[in-house]
Amino acid sequence: MKASKTKKHRKRSAEDWIVDILSYGFTLILVISICLPFMQVITISMSPASVVNATGFHLIPTKFDFSGYIEIANNDNFWHSYLITIARTILGTTCGVLVTMLTAYPLAKTNLPYRKGLMMFVVFTMYFSGGMIPKYLLIKNLGLTNKFLVYILPCLITGFALIITRNFFMGIPAALEESAKIDGASNMTVLFRIYLPLSAPVVATISLWYCVQHWNSWMDNMLYVTKNGLYVLQYVLQTILTNGRTADMEAVTEVIVHTETMKMAALILSLIPIVCTYPFLQKYFVKGMIVGSVKG
Repeated sequence: MKASKTKKHRKRSAEDWIVDILSYGFTLILVISICLPFMQVITISMSPASVVNATGFHLIPTKFDFSGYIEIANNDNFWHSYLITIARTILGTTCGVLVTMLTAYPLAKTNLPYRKGLMMFVVFTMYFSGGMIPKYLLIKNLGLTNKFLVYILPCLITGFALIITRNFFMGIPAALEESAKIDGASNMTVLFRIYLPLSAPVVATISLWYCVQHWNSWMDNMLYVTKNGLYVLQYVLQTILTNGRTADMEAVTEVIVHTETMKMAALILSLIPIVCTYPFLQKYFVKGMIVGSVKG
């Protein structure tokens, strides 16, 4: 009889059971802490104001009322900011990934002059910044206030995404690039014909980072933009949730949000693109993080 058939499983010790109980218990608590607030938001968005005011916290709707969604659907301000945010996310993510790859490629070369010094500058930006006031003065002097580019240029690249991409590029065999250059390929050809097809995990990872960053950002809108036509979704949503109002597109008037239902409906609608995007990138996320974090 083969050894594989006669081999007995190791008896689980008390330490194994304790570790399993703690691991599964912590995971269960984490899942509950995430799911309960989300279920509450969905329930409130589909419940009439009378039920919300009477029962408060509840996870399962007792009555259904989609008036909150109807009110949001008729709000031109909300949908205009939705389009601005979509445009910002697509353009910002595309430009961010492109610039990150163009910067990471030379930094992955060991023969690059002053390579360590350049990486020190990159790491420095991850821990220190000039502060809010110097940044505001810089953006104002550059003429980016009340411009759509203020959403793109200041956050064009992040240090952590650059380091992850650079480390991933360092793991690609140098022989591939050498053979391509023998055949007459330029650096740009090597980057987009060899490195890019092999870098799907890290590209998907940093794309998700940039996408979520642009989609959730609202502080730059508050600091640098006063034109109502350039308001992003998260700023409008933040205003709805905190003040119960939205700024009108053509004048500084207010539209009162009468119920919590409309607030939660707006929140649910703002989550749809990210919720639909994440499952397609999730399979690359862990691999890109692990492989891109190995080399120093």
